[in-house]
Amino acid sequence: MLKFSRGIDQDRAATAGGLQQIAFARGAAAAAQPSRLPTLVATAATVAVLYFARDVFLPLAIAILLTFALAPLVSRLRRVGCPRSVAVIGTVTTAFLFLSAFGVVIAMQVSEVAQNLPTYQYNIVEKVRTLKETGSESQILERIGRVIERISTEISRPEPEMRASPEPAPEAKPLLVEIFSPQRPVETLKNIINPLLGPLATTGLVIVVVIFMLFEREELRDRFIRLVGYGDLHRTTEALQDAGARVGRYLLMQLVVNITYGIPLAIGLSLLGIPNAVLWGMLAIVLRFVPYIGPVIAAALPLFLAFAAAPGWSLLVWTAALFIVLELLSNNVVEPWLYGSRTGLSPLAIIVAAIFWAWLWGPVGLVLSTPLTVCLVVLGRHVRQFEFLEILLGNEPVLDPKERLYQRLLAGDPDEATDNAEDMLEEKYLVEFYDTVAIPALLLAERDRARGALTNAQAAQIAQSANTLIANLEEIAGEEEGEEETGAEAQESDGDDDADEYDLPPGDGKSVLCVGGRSDLDDVTASMLAQTLWIQGADAAHAGHEVLKAGNIKALKLEGRNAVVLSVLDRDFMRHAKFTVRRLKRMAPAARVGIVLWQEDGRPGTTERDQLIESLQADFMVFGMGDAVREALSDELPRSLKLAHPKIAPGYAMRRSKRADRESTVKAD
Repeated sequence: MLKFSRGIDQDRAATAGGLQQIAFARGAAAAAQPSRLPTLVATAATVAVLYFARDVFLPLAIAILLTFALAPLVSRLRRVGCPRSVAVIGTVTTAFLFLSAFGVVIAMQVSEVAQNLPTYQYNIVEKVRTLKETGSESQILERIGRVIERISTEISRPEPEMRASPEPAPEAKPLLVEIFSPQRPVETLKNIINPLLGPLATTGLVIVVVIFMLFEREELRDRFIRLVGYGDLHRTTEALQDAGARVGRYLLMQLVVNITYGIPLAIGLSLLGIPNAVLWGMLAIVLRFVPYIGPVIAAALPLFLAFAAAPGWSLLVWTAALFIVLELLSNNVVEPWLYGSRTGLSPLAIIVAAIFWAWLWGPVGLVLSTPLTVCLVVLGRHVRQFEFLEILLGNEPVLDPKERLYQRLLAGDPDEATDNAEDMLEEKYLVEFYDTVAIPALLLAERDRARGALTNAQAAQIAQSANTLIANLEEIAGEEEGEEETGAEAQESDGDDDADEYDLPPGDGKSVLCVGGRSDLDDVTASMLAQTLWIQGADAAHAGHEVLKAGNIKALKLEGRNAVVLSVLDRDFMRHAKFTVRRLKRMAPAARVGIVLWQEDGRPGTTERDQLIESLQADFMVFGMGDAVREALSDELPRSLKLAHPKIAPGYAMRRSKRADRESTVKAD
């Protein structure tokens, strides 16, 4: 009892020590993981500063973006031998003269439209009356009009009053007299100039900042690197180049796309007879910088003018058709050709960014939303603390295909997994999909199962979803089977001796059995291998891991099989594989028995693999789909099974003969 109690105390002490070590390890891991709180606090503080100091940062942001846009032109002029001062001053002056002329033309056109609006009143009234008459058949508009008229009559009806005495005479109301005194010329000039001081001052500030940044571009770059990324020059330089290239390319290409849209629009509207066609073309060039909302606004104004300018409906129809044709050409021909839409942002991120910057800086922020968000994505790509920006706003996939497939299988959604697989199979063969995506996804599941993060129920769910995926891909497998003969003939005609990784041999006349090693996930890999062998023309079948148990293995039908392949995801299976291989070789001595130990990386070398094959007495051992198919369809003969001869202990034969004599005596009695 004393020894037993001491043993219990020792076990408790060891358990307590182990728990302390686990708790210490968890605390160390939590301490090692960086907290996101400082990053979130810094982000919130930055947004607050940008909002309350927008009068300062808005001109600065405009100047920086114009610097990104004009820097390539200045660099090109410098390369052809133009002095820096001439290149900078000339580029900035030309750009702002163009913008000023652009604004003057728009202002003149807007004033002309405002003067002509009263002339469109009659057409608008007539069309509304036509719509009302059209809707009178169902009497919807008429009923609505009657209800509104009745309500207005009830509201305007005076309330009855009880008058006990004659109505007194109304009191005389005082007459309001306005004293008008002519303003002095100085006051008139002041009233005109005051509203223009703010925009003019902002424009002048932007011009000065742009000139300064273009003159001191290299100096500012070096100072920024010294201030922000002196400890990592490579990453900081890469971030600056990435941001400059993305923003500059976006602004330039978007300007070209907008011009190729606005000029044909102005010409088309002019031919249709829309008044002020130049204005609508120029507004389309500017408004298309605003994502998604800008093109709608640019189309709404000319459509309304087409509705008001002509008495009929044909002008409105032709104007709408013009916008539809230009949008289709711009979105499907011009933008893909000029790569104007490749900003690295997802469509949802562009919409959210437009809402955010419009709230922060108003209409100007709406125009600048896309290039500013591009800068944020570049920041998230190169600065680890802001990596969440790239994940939230970028258009790059955040999950690998294998991780995405594993997530869908884990969620029990084989339908979406099938859709994703079909998208990938438009560019890949099924064997490549299994080898590079499906098997690695099952390896992720096996690793989670081995470390206890995946329960048996979840593993069974993954296996069931994966089997459904394999069944859904059966049709594609049949199509590839029909293509095999044509592909083989084309390869023979080409006479290319360099075999591709997935250039597999034909399996006509071969019979292969694929067996799962020790789990349901292994059974799925065996099904994938069997389907691939079937595509190659072999008579392939698969069996679950349950058939390898001692009571079931004798029921396996191995007659006529050319190969038996054990499909395994877990390395620990190698401890028991030796006995399984020997049983299978005894049952089917004419078949090649091999093992596929699925590994995406960390595969053993040739020497280690040969040692494993020798110790297991297997005919082959491979680690990928291509090699598994080649070995299963190989014409090589199986190796003979080497039986072990254990040493017999002294006296073993005498004891065995005595035991046999006793057994015979018992039987005789």
